[in-house]
Amino acid sequence: QVQLVESGGGLVQPGGSLRLSCAASRSISSIVFMGWYRQAPEKQRELVASITNRGRLNYADSVKDRFTISRDNAKTTVYLQMNNLKPEDTAVYYCNLLTSRANYWGQGTQVTVDS
Repeated sequence: QVQLVESGGGLVQPGGSLRLSCAASRSISSIVFMGWYRQAPEKQRELVASITNRGRLNYADSVKDRFTISRDNAKTTVYLQMNNLKPEDTAVYYCNLLTSRANYWGQGTQVTVDS
């Protein structure tokens, strides 16, 4: 079993930045992709950004040019750098790790953008 531990959420003013981290409890083989989703109150969970095992990046249109996903060389930690945050970015952010055998989720970390 793999545990995903997220950190880095919090309260930030509009225009500010946060960096989320998601660390896997062990190294994993057969990774398909790692990604970040978010869910705002009364809304469906949506994909924010992802990175495939080969390094292909994908972003939601709403965060392009503001958010950057990256990972460490061991592929056990994925990051989400969020710049120029807006109130509509407020949500619980979830880390996701998809392998050829299983789909893992983090517990979620709250991001609140408010003045």
